[in-house]
Amino acid sequence: MTKRNRLIHTPEGVRDIYGEECRRKLAVQEKILHTLYLYGCEHIQTPSFEYADIFNEDRGSVASEEMFRFFDRDNHMLVLRPDMTPAVARCAAKYFMDDELPLRFCYLERTFTNNTSFRGRLKERAESGAELLGDDSPDADAEVIAMAVDCLKAAGLKEFQVELGQAAFYRSLAEEAGLEEEDREELDRLIENKNRFGTEAFLKTHSIREDLKEALLKTTETFGDIEKIRRAKVLTANEKALKAIERLERVHTLLEEYKVADCVSYDLGMVSRFQYYTGIIFKAYTYGTGDYIVTGGRYDRLLMQFGKDTPAVGFAIVVDQLMAALLRQKIDVPLTAGATMILYEPEARENAVCLSRLFRSQDRPVQPVSRAPGKTFEDYKDMARKRRLRNILYLKDNRSFVTAFDTLTGNVDEILLSACQ
Repeated sequence: MTKRNRLIHTPEGVRDIYGEECRRKLAVQEKILHTLYLYGCEHIQTPSFEYADIFNEDRGSVASEEMFRFFDRDNHMLVLRPDMTPAVARCAAKYFMDDELPLRFCYLERTFTNNTSFRGRLKERAESGAELLGDDSPDADAEVIAMAVDCLKAAGLKEFQVELGQAAFYRSLAEEAGLEEEDREELDRLIENKNRFGTEAFLKTHSIREDLKEALLKTTETFGDIEKIRRAKVLTANEKALKAIERLERVHTLLEEYKVADCVSYDLGMVSRFQYYTGIIFKAYTYGTGDYIVTGGRYDRLLMQFGKDTPAVGFAIVVDQLMAALLRQKIDVPLTAGATMILYEPEARENAVCLSRLFRSQDRPVQPVSRAPGKTFEDYKDMARKRRLRNILYLKDNRSFVTAFDTLTGNVDEILLSACQ
């Protein structure tokens, strides 16, 4: 690739969005934010880059090799924000340290992850989500899940599934097994992938009580409706694991009250790559995309690392994945009518400017365009159709009549222009 060609292309993992695709994305983002506002969330914005320690692995965030890192002039290591949750936690600890009542935040931001080029994922992606701080109740868990469901419905999605798990269930069993860190990571991967045979082979090579081995093995199969989760109580006497199941039972009852329980299934073997999750964890999936469109969970100890001891739960919608699903499922995203083109000859400029000001004063978008030499009215009709412009008003001179062309119907009319006379 020549230098000139390279300059007009984007780096791998990022892309340009323009025209109607961009308008659809903005419309969906607006619907999501409107839904979050209806739940009483206050909008929050955090910097695109922060100190690297905000997202270090000790906090359970993104692995260091997946961060875009650089240094400022004082030699401080900075990273492009890879994850919104620690950023919101840091911000909340700074500005709401002494606030003991619940806080509801929402955002529309971009995150940056330096993932491998072979995964097919974008390295820059738009995320919209919410965080509920200061409430450790099952009611807060259910509210956040209902919020995520309502956001997806508001975006136009009709068929999707939320998989709900409990980080404390599997984690308490793994801690009881007393595995070394490397072995624990291997078991995490096997459990997350529902690899029963791999899990069985792994457990045979480790000195773990037989009843605990059986419980860990059954975790790969314990997913489905709430009744299957209830039956998992016989697998263990671990108090933390049993409390995790009881928590899911209570959340399920609340989700029924929110009328969203039919969108939710359960998975006790769900393992998140974000280690800061301490309670419920969930992801949402739909047709037309190979990855999750929502990820979230409870993180009751994360804010403590920034000096504010308060529980929290939240989620993020991966807008780019959501848009891909809407497109592949052929779900229409209604858009407002496009702008009107005011096409004018040079001698009609005064009327064109006056008419443009009138349109804008009425909150009607307008594009004034001076007809270029050699270009015909038909050329501009084609331009209007390609750019989804609704109408063309053609001002040939300073007369009181203009030609009006409707790009949808093809109708052409002569109308009286009196406002600018």
